[in-house]
Amino acid sequence: MKTDLLLIPMGATWAGMRAAALAAEEAGFDGLWTWDHLRDPDGGGDSPVPEVWTVLSALAEATRRITLGSLVLNVGSRHPGILANMAATLQEVSGGRLLLGIGAGGNRSLPYAREYESIGLTVERDGVRAARVAEACQVMKRLWAGDPSDFTGAHYRLARPEGFLHPGPAGAPPIVVGGFGPRMAGIAGRWADGFNTQARHPRLAELVRVARDAHRESGRDPAGFLVTVFTALADGWLSAGSSPRAGLEALGVARLILLVEPPYDVGRIRAAGRLLPSRPEVP
Repeated sequence: MKTDLLLIPMGATWAGMRAAALAAEEAGFDGLWTWDHLRDPDGGGDSPVPEVWTVLSALAEATRRITLGSLVLNVGSRHPGILANMAATLQEVSGGRLLLGIGAGGNRSLPYAREYESIGLTVERDGVRAARVAEACQVMKRLWAGDPSDFTGAHYRLARPEGFLHPGPAGAPPIVVGGFGPRMAGIAGRWADGFNTQARHPRLAELVRVARDAHRESGRDPAGFLVTVFTALADGWLSAGSSPRAGLEALGVARLILLVEPPYDVGRIRAAGRLLPSRPEVP
């Protein structure tokens, strides 16, 4: 099981994120992720939130080997045709290091809804937002495959989509769908390449099963399905053979993503790296 860090962007600076990313790569972590948000719901107007795609693009140049991921991009704020081109570009820039995490975005009960409403985006009901995720997966995969045929869904359309950028030799980035219930787990299995949820989710085993069953029913090998989970950084998640890690590994979790808040403690990141079960060789 690989071990990644997620840099929480609320209150962060680019300089701080870059320093933390370089420390994580040097310390032996396998991947870096960050969130897709426009504002800090708790920090007011004085709390900066660096934009996810710009940060990942810059980190693709600043780092050498570490995987880069979005956890998760709200499909409601980017048309999947545009997102497909963005992802194909970053896949090329990074040398095939992108994991494309996407999701339905926050519902009306969450504080993040305000950031969408403030720029005129409608926060739709749960079923509509979930359906957008399923269609977004289809649109992006069609474009990456060079499929020139039209597509008409409930939310997105493609008309004569020739000439879109293909991912190239690195191949299409895996799409990882984030969610917390069976509906999103099923969408992840049916249309995407992976599923992300909480490491401490009380129904984790059930959600993993739902996702893998949907993946199998779609005609693909469930062994190739990517399960990732997230939780806060703590030493107990790092040590080889620890009970928390063993439980995740028994479920076939591929990546454990540990959240860190700004201002990022570079010394803490390096110390955590020394606890990792194994350190990849850095050329």
